Formats: sequence, C-alpha cells, structure tokens
Amino acid sequence: MKPVKRTRKYPSKKTTQPAETKQRPATLVDVARLAGVVPMTASRAINGSGYASEEVRERVLKVARQLHYRPNVLARQLKGQRLNAVGILLPDIANPFSSELLRGIKEVLVKAGYTAFVATADRSIDQERSALQAFVDHRIDGLLVATRGTQLGDEALREITRRGVPLVTIGRPVKIPAVDWITADHWRGAYDVVSHLIQLGHKRIGFIGLSEGPDRSPRRYEGYCAALRDAGLGVVAEYAVGSVVAPAFATEQDGYEGMMTLAKLKRPPTAVFARNDFAAIGALRAAHTLGLKIPQQMAIAGFDDIPVATYTVPPLTTVRQPIAEQGREAAKLLIGRIEKTQPGKAKHICMDCRLIVRESTDPKAVHTHERV
Repeated sequence: MKPVKRTRKYPSKKTTQPAETKQRPATLVDVARLAGVVPMTASRAINGSGYASEEVRERVLKVARQLHYRPNVLARQLKGQRLNAVGILLPDIANPFSSELLRGIKEVLVKAGYTAFVATADRSIDQERSALQAFVDHRIDGLLVATRGTQLGDEALREITRRGVPLVTIGRPVKIPAVDWITADHWRGAYDVVSHLIQLGHKRIGFIGLSEGPDRSPRRYEGYCAALRDAGLGVVAEYAVGSVVAPAFATEQDGYEGMMTLAKLKRPPTAVFARNDFAAIGALRAAHTLGLKIPQQMAIAGFDDIPVATYTVPPLTTVRQPIAEQGREAAKLLIGRIEKTQPGKAKHICMDCRLIVRESTDPKAVHTHERV
C-alpha cells in the first residue's frame, strides 16, 4: 500500500486589510448644493464679489466651514482671478526687525483677507532675484520688498513693475515711478545718535556696517558723516569698517569683527555707532573680550531698538524706528494698489525716528525695561 502524500498548507503572506476611505475635498458645487444655492451665488458669497444677500452669505459661509471648504487656487489662476495672496521679501528672519515688521504687515493683510507668502534673500542678490521671480511666476497679487537696495535688485523690481505687479518697498527708497515706498528717517536717526556721542565729549567715533560693492554709503553712514562735519570733526576713513553684503542686514558677527578691527588702530575710537542693534550687540561682545569698560572706555550705540536692546549688558543706546507701523502702512498701500482704491502717483512716506539713550553710552541714563 502506497503512503499517502500530504501537502502542508502554509498561511498566505497576503492579508486582507480594510481599505482606507479617503474623504474627497469639498468643492464649490458641494457647498452650493448643501446651502441651497447655485455655484455662482456660492462663489460670490465666499469671495465677497458681486451681490449676495446677507442671509445667503451667512448660510453659504456656515456650510463652507462645516465642509472645511478651501478655494481651488489653481483654478483661480487658470481663470485669471485674484488670489488674495501677497509676497513678502525680507533680508533674513534672524534679526528681530524682520519679525516685528512682519507682525505689522500681517495685521493688515489678515483683516483684509489676504494670505502672506514670505521669502528671504539672505546675503545673495541672486537669491533675492530668484525669490522675486518665484513670486511673479506664482501670480501673487502684489509684492512687499524690505531688502536693502542694490543695483541688480532695482533692475529686477523695474522688470516686475513693467509686468503690472503692484509693488511697495519698505526701508528702500527706489527711483521707479510706479513704486510706492515707506521708510524711516535713517539719516536723521544716525545724525542724532552721533550728535549725542559728540555731546558726551567723544571726538573719535567709529562706524560699523559699511557695505561691500557700490552701496558703500547707506543713509545711516551719511548721517554719521554729517554729524561729524557739523561738529567740526573730520571723517576718518579708517574709523568706518564693515563688509556687509547687500541685500542683507548687518549681523552680530559683523559687529564683533568690526570692533576688533577698530581696536587694533593706533588711535582707536572711544565711541562706536553700529549700523543696527544686531551689529551693536556683536560690538558689545568684542568690547567685553577686549576688556573694555562700557561706556567709560568705549561707548556703543545701535539702530532699530529691537526688543533685546534693553536687556543687553549694559542696556543699549539706540535709535527707535517705527518698525511695525511701517509694515502696516506698506500693507495698506499695497492693498489699495491691488484693489485699485489707491489711484494716482506713487506715494513716498518717511517716518520719524527717536533717540533712546541707555547705559551703553551714558552711565547716568535711567534704565528701564519698558519700550515706550
């Protein structure tokens, strides 16, 4: 009798899993059907364009929230509709100046129903141009540009305006007829802080924050020079240092290296005006490394009055510029241009600055943590 051949059955490696059910994103048609209106009415209610009664508008918006409806941006682009999107180009996001400026901008944009897209240029003109081009390629409705001026950058801005894209610059006056700009009075702010140092008895005053390339004379440097000349003091070339690469801000490293360079001079300055507070903080660190007493042996002042300026050791004398206010006004101007409620020639707005004296220049200064 032949043995019976048994085959062993192994369980299959394939296991049946319940299929995941992915919920389809809600469309405008879905919203319209549930709200009991036609899609065109739903579109008018959601976008705020055209007539829709208040009762219908509220009903449509309620349904849109329930369905988590999101407008199809690509469809808007294909139809040539406005996206309610604004591009914002900043030098960098490390400096608190940028976050304060962005806060002011977004206050206005959010209330007006606009979305903000942010890019940074860092220390690269090529990156600045690429970011501007990317904004245009994605058909944003307008641009806010807060980078420092360069010749190549201005050429890119001219090209953008030729395409009809509304553009407002912040802190960057440009000679482009169609461009609005808002800035603080950097020249006067620098003049005032250098005059303060002169009144304290300083005659050898350094400047940290010169730029590389053709833009070696920013307005703050020009104000520094004017204050020296008006006081009968010469402008000493070796007292102005820096290698700041536009379109970026000066950094703590720039301030540190600048102070170390000035300290090596045979007759080093007894006071320093740094281009911004970040550079001044770097200069404070270098002075500490060199064993210099502040302000007895070295007075240091900055510009911007970023929040940390009042918490340095010692607290930093600086020039306060209206950062958030510039952002708010620039956003209002841009929305006016986008929505064509702000006709006429380009507007140029220059806001006042204010000298804030603290202990880094004057040991008798009353210190407070409040930022008025």
